[in-house]
Amino acid sequence: MTQAHHPHHPHRPKDWPKGVPTTLRVPQVPLTHYVQTAAERYPDKPAVVFGGATLRYGELWQRVFALAGHLQQRLGVAPGDRVLLISQNCPQFLVACYGIQRAGAAVVPVNPMSTAEELRYYAHNSGATLAIVAQELLGPVQACVDDGLLRHALVLAYSDALAGTAAVDEDLPTVVTEPRRALPGPAFGALEDAIAQDLRPTTGHPHANDLAVLPYTSGTTGHPKGCRHSHATLLASNLASQVWRNFHTDSVFLCVAPLFHMLGLQNGMNMPITLGATLVMMPRWHPAQAVALVERHRVTAWTAPPAMVMDFFAQPEALTRDLSSLALLSGGGAAMPEAVAQMLAERFGLSYNEAYGLTETAAFLHANPVLRGKRQCLGLPTQGVDSRIADPVTLQELPQGEVGELVTRGPQLMLGYWRNPEADATAFIELDGQTYFRTGDLASVDTDGYFFMRDRLKRMINASGFKVWPAEVEAMLYEHPAVLEACVVGVPDAKRGESVRALVVVKPGHPPDAEALMAWSRQRMSAYKAPRSVKFLPTLPRSGTGKIAWRELQEAEVQAETQQEETNP
Repeated sequence: MTQAHHPHHPHRPKDWPKGVPTTLRVPQVPLTHYVQTAAERYPDKPAVVFGGATLRYGELWQRVFALAGHLQQRLGVAPGDRVLLISQNCPQFLVACYGIQRAGAAVVPVNPMSTAEELRYYAHNSGATLAIVAQELLGPVQACVDDGLLRHALVLAYSDALAGTAAVDEDLPTVVTEPRRALPGPAFGALEDAIAQDLRPTTGHPHANDLAVLPYTSGTTGHPKGCRHSHATLLASNLASQVWRNFHTDSVFLCVAPLFHMLGLQNGMNMPITLGATLVMMPRWHPAQAVALVERHRVTAWTAPPAMVMDFFAQPEALTRDLSSLALLSGGGAAMPEAVAQMLAERFGLSYNEAYGLTETAAFLHANPVLRGKRQCLGLPTQGVDSRIADPVTLQELPQGEVGELVTRGPQLMLGYWRNPEADATAFIELDGQTYFRTGDLASVDTDGYFFMRDRLKRMINASGFKVWPAEVEAMLYEHPAVLEACVVGVPDAKRGESVRALVVVKPGHPPDAEALMAWSRQRMSAYKAPRSVKFLPTLPRSGTGKIAWRELQEAEVQAETQQEETNP
């Protein structure tokens, strides 16, 4: 039995891609059904290529099935339980993720850079008592075992996935080639030993509406919040993206984005696996190696933030290797600078398919039509999605063209936050008798129905009562010939409340000149928007997914400014 989602659609945008339905039928099966089906259809087909080694679909399913059996029969995992998964990208991540789900439990994907304190929070908040962890990340897990928060952990070594492959040309980091370490005690077991027991699960596949993944989102205040995603919400996002972008079983995906994050989990893992396609996985970002892998494995699709794409095509090898197999680059999280978009189109015949989504929407929510994209644009609400622009204060819908908060509903929207009714009460609103999710993003919609990001609601700068949205100022700064990267932040100002500051990385060969850049800015934007101070930095810090860490920069600048005021009252 299938379900259709029929939201309010005032009209279908004129640029809606031909052949793509406006609604979405979400299959009433779990993700694990797709793994088993792919194994039955294509047992010998490569599912994952990693460091020169290949994991085929038949073997992938056998390992998933055996791990589920071990989790249930030996470790007492019951349907509805949560299990922490802490690892860099590797084939075992897929086995662990689908194994946990086949046992009826939900995966809590954890950033490998998490501290022991952060891990304690995830374990305590989610109620997870088990973890599957890569051996070099064992420290924080061991601390949680010692505290009694976790009762057992299965440990993996990346080198087990290499199966004796030399893969000398892959330039693999030592952490990937390192052999298995000794386990620290009786509360720890080896993942490979667990799978080798070849036990059968005691229950069938989970239901489509069962909890599948509980990713935590940092948000802007307080502790991270768990987003409750079912198999159905994850599939809704994936299936909509597959149809929108014409992906199919013979597509080959480059998997680089971290799998603990929704961008990587959905586009780098769930997408190819639900298609029965092949994913070429990199344990860490290495631009020259990525270029070689695209050529060698005839990669057709790659989802990555703009910064990673820029890094890739800046490699000298990108001009000499055969990259003709690449058919689609996609991503989001930040706008692709116009100059780079133009270079991709002119030199490689590629467009960067900009899209928009959140952890709360399982990634894919809005996207530009592949053949009719607008640059630096969030695109159209995709199949079954209904997005509106609402006044952030009154929550009333605003007319076309006005800037307000993007609110949305669709089949990929999470079920709610994990055990956090206060967060749910703030995040969900009623409009026209339907429930919408508040994204916290400021946007506007044009006459063609395309949405444009204006900024994060929390990031707005209030300069003498004027609202300044940093993304707008940054987009303008990128037009300056000396600017390589820019991040705009608000700093305390005794007279104006807040003042606009630009943190800039200059291109090689361009001298940093703050006065000239500020004068140039004043000629191109309103006086209240133009930066009143400029700082030059060698690099800008980035998050694990490649986005500029504006919050970190903002906090550092505010702190520095406050200290200066205290020193010079």
